[in-house]
Amino acid sequence: MLGLLLALVCAGPLGAAAPDRPGLRQPIASLRRQATIKLGATADWVAISPGAVWVGSTSPNAVNRIDPRTNRLVATVVLPGEPCAGLAVGFGALWVPLCGKPARLARVDLASNTVTDLPGTGPPMGEGGVTASPGSLWLVTDTAGTLARIDPVTRKVRQRVSLPPGSYNPLYYRGVVWVTNASGAAVTAVDAATGRVVTSIATGPNPRFLTAGGGAIWTLDQGDGALTKIDAKTRRPVRTVALGTPGHGGDIKFGCGLVWTTMAHVPLTATDAGTGMVRRQWVGPGGDSLAVRGGVIWLTDYSAGTISRIEAKAALAGACARAAAGGRAAPRRRAANPTGRQP
Repeated sequence: MLGLLLALVCAGPLGAAAPDRPGLRQPIASLRRQATIKLGATADWVAISPGAVWVGSTSPNAVNRIDPRTNRLVATVVLPGEPCAGLAVGFGALWVPLCGKPARLARVDLASNTVTDLPGTGPPMGEGGVTASPGSLWLVTDTAGTLARIDPVTRKVRQRVSLPPGSYNPLYYRGVVWVTNASGAAVTAVDAATGRVVTSIATGPNPRFLTAGGGAIWTLDQGDGALTKIDAKTRRPVRTVALGTPGHGGDIKFGCGLVWTTMAHVPLTATDAGTGMVRRQWVGPGGDSLAVRGGVIWLTDYSAGTISRIEAKAALAGACARAAAGGRAAPRRRAANPTGRQP
């Protein structure tokens, strides 16, 4: 395992669009799991708070709290609906969009594992998300693309912002709420201070999930199975990376200079955020949502209702260790021709 993961970082570029390149793909079974935890009939949506990993499940409809020090399930918080969209941590709570009639936004207290909910304010359908900015929560609440700014204390909607229909998944990063348009091919940038729509940025077809890191926004484009990278400062697309993983569902996260994606039949792909080169893909059963923190990948198997811990120390420890120590990560090579459900 160490040799395989070390190759993820140390190997030379393998090509941006080479899912069939010899040696690029490995069976997911080759990644040793330090723990696999059964949660429910399905397992989806992962978020990390201080000292806890949270995972949504059905049967029961719940969010499940895992202690990453022991890899044990320590609490199952039953919810008044199905957790159907991406989770967010902020203001002392885990925020969970719930599908149903009415749709809701559940608040799970991080200290007590108790749940309250905000009736009448929820996602228009599954596969969206919620995000937290300083002083506010942001959630798309209807199919017309209404982005609601919610006060996390009073839990009242303070502002509504009109976005293009098909906008579902928001992510806060560097003063901006970035919202993908899963029915189109764009991301909308909204000023988090004023709620003003700043611009729309072109992506690949049907972007739904997104992540941020290293000064960029990355979208997982379900239509063609590619990544689009957007410069967060200039708000322009700078790179497209073909992964060969189109389809419904999936997830994307940034960790220590790598963009990690998961999709059915390709549970894990690692892409170098600096060069845009796909370093490795692991294929086989499992996947659908993930989180990456501190050299650890938490990867769900949706159909099996499990989440697994995969130590990626050989792949991530160098950059993560320097970041933890306050040092600088190794410089990344600059791409010659730059141009990325979500969270």
